[in-house]
Amino acid sequence: MAWETRLPFPASFFTFLCILSSLCDSHPYWPLNSRDATNDTTRKASDVAAEVAGYADVAKQIIDLAVFGAAQNRSYRRLADFTDTIGNRVSGSHNLEMAIKYMYNAMRLDGLDVHLEPVKIPHWVRGKESAEMIVPRVKSLAILGLGSSVGTPPEGIKAEVLVVQSFEELKRRASEAIGKIVVFNQPFVSYGETVAYRAYGASEAARVGAVATLIRSVTPFSINSPHTGWQDYQNGVRRIPTACITVEDAELMWRMAQRRQKIVVRLTMGAKTLPDADSFNTVAEITGWQHPEQVVLLSGHLDSWDVGQGAMDDGGGAMISWEALSLIKDLGLRPRRTLRTVLWTAEEQGGVGAQQYYNLHKVNLSNFDLVMESDLGTFTPMALQFTGSDAARQVMEEVVKLLAPINTTKLEKHGEGTDISPWMQAGVPGASLHVADSRYFWFHHSEGDTMTVQDPRDMNLCSALWAVVAYVVADLQDMLQR
Repeated sequence: MAWETRLPFPASFFTFLCILSSLCDSHPYWPLNSRDATNDTTRKASDVAAEVAGYADVAKQIIDLAVFGAAQNRSYRRLADFTDTIGNRVSGSHNLEMAIKYMYNAMRLDGLDVHLEPVKIPHWVRGKESAEMIVPRVKSLAILGLGSSVGTPPEGIKAEVLVVQSFEELKRRASEAIGKIVVFNQPFVSYGETVAYRAYGASEAARVGAVATLIRSVTPFSINSPHTGWQDYQNGVRRIPTACITVEDAELMWRMAQRRQKIVVRLTMGAKTLPDADSFNTVAEITGWQHPEQVVLLSGHLDSWDVGQGAMDDGGGAMISWEALSLIKDLGLRPRRTLRTVLWTAEEQGGVGAQQYYNLHKVNLSNFDLVMESDLGTFTPMALQFTGSDAARQVMEEVVKLLAPINTTKLEKHGEGTDISPWMQAGVPGASLHVADSRYFWFHHSEGDTMTVQDPRDMNLCSALWAVVAYVVADLQDMLQR
């Protein structure tokens, strides 16, 4: 599909990018291990294990550089510079435009081949918002409107509240919801299960006549901090304003409701959706020396929500995906296949940039060897998660053994990631980073997602893991079997 492109920065800058791109057709770094290629499509497991084991010295060099050497704490510093300079980066915003420009320049200065691929992305604007409980007592409620929500009338919505703890309870009490603001006080079970209330709460409440919804933030821990996120209006259902409130306020109104106290809330939201915006996926590469058309893809997403700094979600994942290429380049390594880092845009709106990337590149599906995504934080790495054939899994089990120096040799099932899911569904092997993420949803999509959450040593370890796995898979004689 072709789109009319309106550049997010002056045309002269884009012309400059094109000129630079034309000058970068070669790479100054070459492989340390230029093994002869093989035409064998199947090889004994023992041969593959021996081949992978031969990368132990290279893996140790990468780990030493990232954790103890000149690159120590580099990914952390890069993330701090980036987030402190740009701030949060919601889809369609000027900040996201500046973030893409920043990363383009930074990765070019790092000596990588970089280009931008145009995409169309949603442009939702929060506007001014507030909520106040006025009965049975006056209390300000901390809220964050949910992405794609409609706004209220300018004067706001003043209505009585119905508090429920589940979709099932809402259905049982449907007759009570007419003309009310429905407050969902659902308990946190897991993000995957509980996020359904954020995603579908507005439409489920609208079906039974509610005028707005306030959703308990999807988090296991709170210090009166609301968490935002995308929500999906269902087709054929009236669209009503929806926002998240804090765990504390949801529980407060639940207790009041249990006492049969009448609760009245005034909600004002200036949210609106503008026409889709022009944006880019940001792509950096080290071109393979033998099979440049074959690709190992590393990734994180560059966009964030419009609160906090987007340091954890997903600045860290973006930075280690850049850092992996830097480590490989700094050691003078160049693998057989191309290493490609993609910094996705509009992931928070449902993997919008990644889906368009897939649509554009799926014609070359057979050339994608492995797709990798880091989007659950860059805390202490615990394991690599992997989706692929049994034969590919056997190879990956050997690859993670190379991570013994950082004690991360576990290979788990089910690689995950919104942005790489189209590739995995099409049969391409996929991998994701499993970290000690018990605190991840404390800060997720909230004002708490700042550099204070990040730890430089953890980022060193994540960068080392990411670089070792990507380089070794990209340099093996054979692609991973489907």
